[in-house]
Amino acid sequence: MAARRKKQVAALCWRRRKGKVEVLLVTSRETKRWVTPKGWPLPGLQDVTAARREAFEEAGVEGHVRKRSIGHYDYGKRLAGGEVQPCRVTVFGLEVTQEKKSWPEKRQRKRKWFVAEAAAKKVDEAGLKQIISYFAS
Repeated sequence: MAARRKKQVAALCWRRRKGKVEVLLVTSRETKRWVTPKGWPLPGLQDVTAARREAFEEAGVEGHVRKRSIGHYDYGKRLAGGEVQPCRVTVFGLEVTQEKKSWPEKRQRKRKWFVAEAAAKKVDEAGLKQIISYFAS
């Protein structure tokens, strides 16, 4: 029997520089791949609020978040025992207004700004590539 798809939330952190949209990516903890800040929904919090919290915890940024999601994508999250958990990630746009010098996962991840087209090429998930490309246009 196939594993049931779990829900996650993510923040597409962005800013406008010199007329171009830039996207902030962070490295994942285990594989060091470039990803958007994401995580499990939090009990008692709206998904948009959980996505904002992930942006702060994983990337050290704060800003204006759109209450309506900008899309979703599916991927397989590798769990500690090697099992792959199918997940559907709901993505919320967050316009960054502040970058903190210190944040909870600073020592576990790198963060880097990319022009949106380059960010789309850096991520592995096809659905996330599409969301970033569409968002930038």
